[in-house]
Amino acid sequence: MAPTTSAAPTPRPSGDPSMSDPTASAPAPSALVASAPTASAPAASAPAPSTPTPPVPADERLRRWRLVLGGGDADGTGRVLTGTDAAVDGALAALYDRHPDDHGHDYDRDRTSTGTGRSRTAGLGASVPSVVRWLGDIRAYFPAPVVQVMQRDAIDRLGLATLLLEPEMLAAVEPDVRLVGTLLSLRDAMPETTRETARAVVRKVADDLERRLAARTRATLTGALDRSARTSRPRHRDIDWDRTIRANLKNHLPEHRTVVPERLVGHARAARGVRKEVVLCVDQSGSMAASVVHAAVFAAVLASLRTIATRLVVFDTAVADLTDRLDDPVDVLFGTRLGGGTDIDRALAHCQAGITRPADTVVVLISDLYEGGARDGLTKRVAAMKASGTQVVVLLALSDEGTPAYDRDRAEALAALGVPAFACTPDLFPEIMAAALEKRPLPIPAD
Repeated sequence: MAPTTSAAPTPRPSGDPSMSDPTASAPAPSALVASAPTASAPAASAPAPSTPTPPVPADERLRRWRLVLGGGDADGTGRVLTGTDAAVDGALAALYDRHPDDHGHDYDRDRTSTGTGRSRTAGLGASVPSVVRWLGDIRAYFPAPVVQVMQRDAIDRLGLATLLLEPEMLAAVEPDVRLVGTLLSLRDAMPETTRETARAVVRKVADDLERRLAARTRATLTGALDRSARTSRPRHRDIDWDRTIRANLKNHLPEHRTVVPERLVGHARAARGVRKEVVLCVDQSGSMAASVVHAAVFAAVLASLRTIATRLVVFDTAVADLTDRLDDPVDVLFGTRLGGGTDIDRALAHCQAGITRPADTVVVLISDLYEGGARDGLTKRVAAMKASGTQVVVLLALSDEGTPAYDRDRAEALAALGVPAFACTPDLFPEIMAAALEKRPLPIPAD
């Protein structure tokens, strides 16, 4: 964070695009500062949806703008913050301001003067205690989703990744998927005193994801397996009479008040063993961190289904089969090694070698398709799998972060083979897998 200059400070993130002039009658300006406590009065409860939102008083608008803009002569509000507002402003200034603010909280008392006649009060410094204090403050002032955004910004803007190796720091953070990716990338540098704390952070995120995704995934895939087991020649006890009647309504005989069932619909005898095989082949390069986290959780959920044999393969230039760890997603994640190069052809060759029932196998490749190995090996390998009867699904990402940068030439080559490559959110993944298991068109999300 540089000393004060004539340049305006970097504006703090605003979640409301309707903000323009601070004197205009605009709604609340920012997701960050709207959640900050008001020093003079407690926050009012949210109105019912049908109740019109009352206009924001001019003084309150100036207060919010002041928190968004960060103070100084350039912000134009002329507002001086005191009490809780000053503490909130200090927490924001430590992360987003280019220069210190007179009213900020002192997170780094050892800093020297800025050269402008006032002591530096913004900045997190390099000491763990100051960072932990800052983390505690933002958790007190802001809701968890905003805290996660500010933590990510602190890691990206202030280079705090290495401080995550300290147990005190890890105990203070708000866990999320991106934080897990950062921890996994630091795994080799992590001291023994930090490992258990790091595992606790990773486990919290993995458990939260599993609670959110597991029940729906199991229900969706179990239904898909049941539907894929239908037969047109069922035994009498296995006939699905509702579907049989609907399928034969054209043969309705009103005079006899009956339907002639030319075609029977029913289920094959429930298989006690494995019906389908699923291979998740996951790129563990650094840009795929969020996808690795979600894939590990989904692999553990799929492995819990007795009728699906699940394998998990992760790769960079080397290939690691983590199938024997699928009973615990945390063990899976700590078995990955984020970063390094990419050899997709080698990884798919490893997966292909283990396929024993091609017609009953789905291979899910999760990668941005940037290949460091044989240039044409990927498309040739996928073509060979499809020719053998294996269903291949290519996901550019398995995360909530949108479509990443990816190799468009290879994506187009795969699409020419009938294997479209697209990004997938965790909520859509069960439907994608259900469609693949039933060998019907994939519900590809619109761009």
